[in-house]
Amino acid sequence: MGSFFGTIENPLDIISPNSSYGGVQAGLPAFLSNIFKTIAVVAGIFALFQLITAGITYIGSQGDPKAVESAQNKIYMSLIGMVIITGSFAIAAIIGKLLFGEYTAILVPSIYGPGNLY
Repeated sequence: MGSFFGTIENPLDIISPNSSYGGVQAGLPAFLSNIFKTIAVVAGIFALFQLITAGITYIGSQGDPKAVESAQNKIYMSLIGMVIITGSFAIAAIIGKLLFGEYTAILVPSIYGPGNLY
């Protein structure tokens, strides 16, 4: 039935035949890697910011029990957030192994874009 409708060639192979666009290296794993890394970086920066502000609140509490408790809770929650972010890398590696056959399929350390694939 393919001959009835004709065939469509991948235009990315025609434009630059030596690139890996359209392949496994630049498809879903690269997209998931970019999304995952962006979320992890933003969450890590937010947790670090929360940890710093909680430390400043703790130092400036001057013995006020409510302020000390609030700062300790904020520090605790920031550390829990960092543990969750770290654990998500392990989960992403396991999912990468199950779906794509290698642990670093989702955690690829390079971001792909036009011009980087040669």
